Amino acid sequence: MRRLVLSDCGDFKTQYAQETSFFPNDVGRLTLGVLLIVWFTIVPAVAGPYVLSIVNLTGIAVIGATGLNLLTGYTGQITMGHGAFMGVGAYTTAILAARAHLPIWVAIPCAGLVTAGVGAFFGIPSLRLKGLYLAIATLAAQFILEYVFLHWDWLTRGTSGFLVPTARIGAWKLAGERPFFLVISVTVVLVTWLNLNLLRTRMGRAFVAIRDNDRAAAAIGIHLFGYKLLAFFLSAFMVGVAGALYAYYLGVVVPGKFTLDLSIDYLAMGIVGGLGTVLGPLYGAAVITVIPEALRTLSQALSSMFPNIATALNALREVVFGAVIVLFLIFEPEGLADWWRVVRAYFKRWPYTY
Repeated sequence: MRRLVLSDCGDFKTQYAQETSFFPNDVGRLTLGVLLIVWFTIVPAVAGPYVLSIVNLTGIAVIGATGLNLLTGYTGQITMGHGAFMGVGAYTTAILAARAHLPIWVAIPCAGLVTAGVGAFFGIPSLRLKGLYLAIATLAAQFILEYVFLHWDWLTRGTSGFLVPTARIGAWKLAGERPFFLVISVTVVLVTWLNLNLLRTRMGRAFVAIRDNDRAAAAIGIHLFGYKLLAFFLSAFMVGVAGALYAYYLGVVVPGKFTLDLSIDYLAMGIVGGLGTVLGPLYGAAVITVIPEALRTLSQALSSMFPNIATALNALREVVFGAVIVLFLIFEPEGLADWWRVVRAYFKRWPYTY
């Protein structure tokens, strides 16, 4: 006898607006509202400076990983140059803030636009290249921009770098972990919301069509080159904003911060969190940012018993990163976001899971 499988019931949609809404009922809206209130009020009041510093770095990484996810996860354009693009945003912010004395609310959008232009320029090869060949082309962009950061002294000051002045929003001085926590958190919410809405538009559907099959996308009238360049533009804009916040947060911009290792970190965030998902950048950025801190904390805890353990654990950082990426590619190629999807699907019918 065939077993009866019950499907979801109780949510009947009679309008297109209901079909396209983010939340099928008020429970999701209420939950999100409570989470945001707790995040913006209780977390900065309870957490200490060290925890807030990790949260701030994670938030900056979420913004950059969201840009990478838009380009690689949704459009299928593999890139290895996001670390350098983040450097473009950071240097642009430093130049505008230190030399032109522009306020933060002007410098950050300008940094995003400059980075978007650079990203679109290096995205021109995407017309003829894709897959591994496009990755090599963007890797060349990484090395070219690193060379510019290091040797274009009159613009970037070479190895000396830039000291970024303290940002102000009106009379509010951005100094310390808590002010940056609020600014970075608001930016993360805005970028995530914009990314989620973008994917529901004609543009977002075109990106997904190009990722799935670019020839079929061209056959139905999608302008491949235009949309690929637009994906590079939007992705680089988000990474440029992340670089601008990173420059203000650290207070200094030097070439050594934007190497190939940073690009690999962003790619690892996409793999661990889940490419082509909205929440993937949040999960991936949290894991990849916390791993070095966890290794450092472990080395400090064991240093009294094993004096040389710190050197060994620092050397194992790359090994741990590589092992995490390989394990996720083998056992969970869809990333941590797929775990959340499975949990939601289970509780959607719980306790009647039959």
